[in-house]
Amino acid sequence: MTERAQDTANSVPMIVLVTGPSGAGRSTAINALEDLGYEVIDNLPLSLLPRLLDGPPPGRPLALGVDVRNRDFSTNALIETIDRLVGKPQVTAQVLYLDASEEELVRRYSETRRRHPLAPAGPPSTGIAAEKDLLVPIRARADVLVDTTGLSPHDLRAEIARWFGTGDGAKLGVTLHSFSYKRGLPRGMDIVMDCRFLRNPHWDETLRKLDGRDEAVATYVAADPRFRAFFDQVKGLIDLVLPAHRDEGKTHLSIGFGCTGGQHRSVAMTELMSQALALDGWHVSKRHRELERRDAQAGKGHAE
Repeated sequence: MTERAQDTANSVPMIVLVTGPSGAGRSTAINALEDLGYEVIDNLPLSLLPRLLDGPPPGRPLALGVDVRNRDFSTNALIETIDRLVGKPQVTAQVLYLDASEEELVRRYSETRRRHPLAPAGPPSTGIAAEKDLLVPIRARADVLVDTTGLSPHDLRAEIARWFGTGDGAKLGVTLHSFSYKRGLPRGMDIVMDCRFLRNPHWDETLRKLDGRDEAVATYVAADPRFRAFFDQVKGLIDLVLPAHRDEGKTHLSIGFGCTGGQHRSVAMTELMSQALALDGWHVSKRHRELERRDAQAGKGHAE
């Protein structure tokens, strides 16, 4: 637990204002804070923030996501918001600023094929440079500055947990990942399970173009005679280790399920296990690496 988080846990509620240039990881940070038990309000118009901040103190930690895409955004308005936060004795306020090099931001925009909000008709590099200049005064006000250049989403989540995790065991977050072994293991996995021995929907022409989120694919995978024993034993292992990691003060655990293509078996297992763990009361998020990559290549993009 960080010193600031310890102070907050023992005294007044924490409000974290999360900002930084588009593409630097704000959405990932917001999701990580939500998994840590924060109430999250993202992209609230700046004109409405005073009404929120002048209300009663939040009953639990609060994370506010703000960037240039917010309605009526301006540097002065955001600085005034920061000043208002810092001046509230009823809360402990921090500004979390996510940054990345211009080269990294250009690469991320190129991968997702998204338009930059400050240069919708031009190259992303133009908008990135303009936004970085616009946010210089905000960056200078940051309490916590995280450079996400070269960080995976898992790395960033771990960094957020290090800074803002309360150490409260009930807030242990679990992320389940599906992936293809052909593209290697995802970085930062704590536990990895191989699903390649289960029957493969790829060989059924009616299921080949679907993925493990589809009920027909999940039913097909679950019909494998070995599935139930595998699922129950993996669930039993997770049931054993999650409380142990929680008691050790860990705030996040990543569990991976892999198959050949990362589309059917591993996705179905991830979906079914996340449902089971959520029913048990754990804070669960899920990532389907190959499906996200496929959607990005199709121009659908993915979460920052």
